[in-house]
Amino acid sequence: MTHSFVLSFLLMVGIHQGPARAPGNGQDLDACLACHSDRSLSVTLPDGETRSLFIDRAVFERSVHGGKLGCVDCHSDMTEVPHAARPFKTRREFTVAYYEQCKRCHFANYSKTLDSVHHAALARGDSTAPLCVDCHGSHDITPPNQPRSRISQTCAKCHEGVQTTYAKSVHGKALFEDQNRDVPVCTDCHRAHDVGGPREPGWRLRSPEICANCHTNAPLMKKYGISTGVMSTYLADFHGMTASLHSSEKIEGGAVTALCIDCHGVHDITKVGDKASPVMQANLVKVCQRCHAGAPKNFSAAWLSHYEPSWRKAPLVYGVKVFYAVLIPFMIGGLVLQILLHLWRVVVNR
Repeated sequence: MTHSFVLSFLLMVGIHQGPARAPGNGQDLDACLACHSDRSLSVTLPDGETRSLFIDRAVFERSVHGGKLGCVDCHSDMTEVPHAARPFKTRREFTVAYYEQCKRCHFANYSKTLDSVHHAALARGDSTAPLCVDCHGSHDITPPNQPRSRISQTCAKCHEGVQTTYAKSVHGKALFEDQNRDVPVCTDCHRAHDVGGPREPGWRLRSPEICANCHTNAPLMKKYGISTGVMSTYLADFHGMTASLHSSEKIEGGAVTALCIDCHGVHDITKVGDKASPVMQANLVKVCQRCHAGAPKNFSAAWLSHYEPSWRKAPLVYGVKVFYAVLIPFMIGGLVLQILLHLWRVVVNR
């Protein structure tokens, strides 16, 4: 098919009509695929890379944009056939050049990316930083959470080591082996478009809030027999109170107190009953020694873990707690009563 014939066809269907053209009518798709349905169509870039220009109609039509958008909705600069020469030297330059096309429809999410660690890397000149198409694809875009495990697999394209560790964790096993949609994936902790990470000032100190998103959800925790008290008991002890006091501070590293991730791990979290779990009583002293150098073997025995003391769990501590709960109001009440009686006697004696 000659270029002049294609150009005549494009003009006939109105691809040059601009904004007035009804999006998604498929007319420009037919026109573009007159050339781009050729599997051998490609271009060799100056760096020696070959970029395929083939578009699979079936794949595109199954995508979220299929039947809704046409080619020129995204490739609005393609107004001539044959297309004008492009100045790109590498495939990556092409991707970066089209980075902002998505914001025409997805401005809210695009704006969030400007606050992400990925955009910060791009601003530093790191052209390998992930862009929209690196995570979502281009002509084959489908819902990112179907299946839910796809989210973590997408992040694994760059973070393979982290993904391997996560897959072995209690969360990762539930996600990949059991297809459990309740467990957290990368975006639940790091967010999706405004991706954050541990190098952000104050990130570590705010990490208990991330854990609390799930571990304070009573219906969810009840489903798996996990107490929501893990968060309240943490916040009630020295470590949690210290973290709360400093949580609004942008402290680099956040090495102020022990946080959830310091004891349970980050991407390698295991079940608390697992023999390899760092919070098993047999292993816990090693965790304590990370901050408390030289701590003796019985150091961790003084900590009640995330349990509220009761007659069954730490009865002595619970007895003391009950004793003081009675004694202190009794003493204060008696003192107040004594003062009132004294004032009453003063008034009567007058």
